[in-house]
Amino acid sequence: MKPGKITHTIAVILSSISSLFAHGMPSKAESPNVKASKKSNRSSDDRLLDVGSIVFSPGQLSASSPEPGERYPWKKSIVTTIFWIGEKPSDNNPVPNRTSSWDREWTKNYGGVDDPNPANRSNYIPAKFTPRQNPFYCALPYNDKAREGHRPEAPRVVPWFKEAYQGPAVSTCKGRWVAIRKGNRTVYAQWEDAGPFRTDHWQYVFGNERPKPNLNKGAGLDVSPAVRDYLGMNDTDVTDWRFVDFSEVPRGPWSTLGENNTFVIKDRKKAVELAEAAKPGGGPIAR
Repeated sequence: MKPGKITHTIAVILSSISSLFAHGMPSKAESPNVKASKKSNRSSDDRLLDVGSIVFSPGQLSASSPEPGERYPWKKSIVTTIFWIGEKPSDNNPVPNRTSSWDREWTKNYGGVDDPNPANRSNYIPAKFTPRQNPFYCALPYNDKAREGHRPEAPRVVPWFKEAYQGPAVSTCKGRWVAIRKGNRTVYAQWEDAGPFRTDHWQYVFGNERPKPNLNKGAGLDVSPAVRDYLGMNDTDVTDWRFVDFSEVPRGPWSTLGENNTFVIKDRKKAVELAEAAKPGGGPIAR
């Protein structure tokens, strides 16, 4: 085995072991919210966690202190796996990724299957089509939505809930930007699904817990083929990640494509405003 492979294997094992020690060996069956699935729009996802008796303190909602100039702290040494839009079921992912937690027509809206085979990709996208959504996407094991409205803990644990709230039908997590780091490279992706495996683990996503043990060596983050390719990841690897405000996200290959892409949305809005300003009298564009 090559030295690099040995280092990578050790890193994955150590991260997996840390998850086991963080939670202990389970002595009974997992709660109903634990599923061998990356989805959260299934009926079992709507079993709500009773948090009425939980009292939160600022320390509970921060895994570590953010670095200077950063609002959110890094989650370090997280086992990270690859998933993709349109992924078929497998032993470790029994539910296909035709839909996401927040988009029942995910594959259709994306434009097709996000083929992960490097031989069928070019410039971070599938060679056969140009995606209609941002190819830099990820999944974290929490869904703020319930069958109706939001989960009861969401307003208290999602840090940006109040500023992002657009009504009971809209997720405050979908589309949020995440920085993902491996070695000296950092990529930026949008949160577009809930998983791996769980959809209720806010204590890890927003708090100080480690990912819980699961079939994928305690994986706590799923990333798209574009993220994999930019970071030079293995199919199972170890990365660091943190939430970022849009103002912190630099331009890059993650800023060019997608109807859901904040960069694209803002660029189009700016183009319309410039066109309106350039018209005689600065009037609105005729519809």
